[in-house]
Amino acid sequence: MTNQIKTEYDLLIIGGGINGTAIARDAAGRGLSVLLCEKDDLARHTSSASTKLVHGGLRYLEYYEFKLVRESLKEREVMLRSAPHIIWPLRFVLPYDKTLRPAWMLRAGLFLYDYMGGRKMLPPSKRVSLSKGRYANILHEDFTFGFEYSDCWVEDARLVVLNAVAAKEKGADIAVGAKVCDLKSTADGFTAIINHSDGQEQTVHAKGIVNAAGPWVEDVLQSIKPGRNDNSLRLVKGSHIVVPKLFDDEHCYTFQNGDGRVVFAIPYQQDYTLIGTTDVPHDEADNLPEISADEISYLCDAASEYFLKTITPDDVAWTYSGVRPLYDDKAADASAVTRDYVLSVEELAQGAPFMSVYGGKITTARKLAEHAMEQLADFYPQMGDKWTREESLPGGDIANADFDGFLAQAKTRYPWLPANICHHLARAYGTRIHILLQDMASLEDMGQCFGNILTEAEIRYLINHEFARNGEDIMWRRSKLGLHMTQEQRAAASAATHAILAAK
Repeated sequence: MTNQIKTEYDLLIIGGGINGTAIARDAAGRGLSVLLCEKDDLARHTSSASTKLVHGGLRYLEYYEFKLVRESLKEREVMLRSAPHIIWPLRFVLPYDKTLRPAWMLRAGLFLYDYMGGRKMLPPSKRVSLSKGRYANILHEDFTFGFEYSDCWVEDARLVVLNAVAAKEKGADIAVGAKVCDLKSTADGFTAIINHSDGQEQTVHAKGIVNAAGPWVEDVLQSIKPGRNDNSLRLVKGSHIVVPKLFDDEHCYTFQNGDGRVVFAIPYQQDYTLIGTTDVPHDEADNLPEISADEISYLCDAASEYFLKTITPDDVAWTYSGVRPLYDDKAADASAVTRDYVLSVEELAQGAPFMSVYGGKITTARKLAEHAMEQLADFYPQMGDKWTREESLPGGDIANADFDGFLAQAKTRYPWLPANICHHLARAYGTRIHILLQDMASLEDMGQCFGNILTEAEIRYLINHEFARNGEDIMWRRSKLGLHMTQEQRAAASAATHAILAAK
């Protein structure tokens, strides 16, 4: 999907992560002309490297982050309704460890977690036995009971992409592989040179800027306002490991660790278990994060403290790491740094706002965008009212947010589609499965199949509708199908992607 960039915009947004795309969607829906530029791929960095949870953040209660937890819990249900194909409920088991937090403290924290956010769609927490029933023979026998509570899973990179698709459908221009350079303030706004990955260069003018560059937010600010600024970032690396499936049920685990942190173990891509995350200070945004041997050992050891099966580095099938660009609240411990966001607006020219976005998390991105537009309202008196709370994301207009019912209808409508492919397409695209499968009546109509799920038809859809530009975009961000493919299959899918793009 390509965009013809204009020369004049109300708002230029720098950064195609969750915050940038959510703001683009909100702003375009209020009638502003918007250009979003992402120098790499949408969700290429932090926003595809999360633990993939829409959650209140149970552990943040210990840091008295009540406002953040309450807002996150309220947003959890808003997001669940808006995109039930890529967001769905999970039940987490928190085992009681008699050497760590007392049981009364866990129960009190979960009571707050149940009720401070106005929970309606998800079941409440409860005490459970770990020595019998569905939880038996998974954890060490020392863990005899625990507590079960609700949160939600999210396909994080797809959430970013769907916000970008929605922004485009509201009129925004989305430029992927487009780096903003030579940013300057003028008498009535800002000018920027956009360097595209194909070597083209364009100059644009915008009345206002939103700097949502994530780990690079300070670099962007320094480019137009050198010197010391009031706000700053704290870069913290979070890493995850993926190992072969450790248990068969669909529930998840929240493990308390001896250092005061928690580690999650979550069913992942049918055949695996995702374990994370770490909190390690990171030095430079341009130093792309990679998991260290110490982090792998830390996660293996933390999980092995609980699971009957000992997890070793040899079990690790895949890893990923991301840099969290947190607002620096001067906390001594990286784990204690606030996950809340700060929006800083400066009027660098008459009537020309420059907003920098610090921190934030996937769960609160929609609300962050709403707050951003509230702070920009005086500069754009023509813009409309807030609107995103009640509107579904692309593909999320599923009746009563009933994904199982929708999947059953899809299987009836496409009886020729193998069950695994039908489930994958319904989960990834929701009601937009009908666009992908338009005019198709057989599996052969979908073209070559790479591995056991990814088809040529899906590759074409992702190129034409979701800004994909290469095989990595498709296999590791728009989907995680690369995890299920051999090296040869991944190479073949990448070659097919290149050929389709070259023929456009």
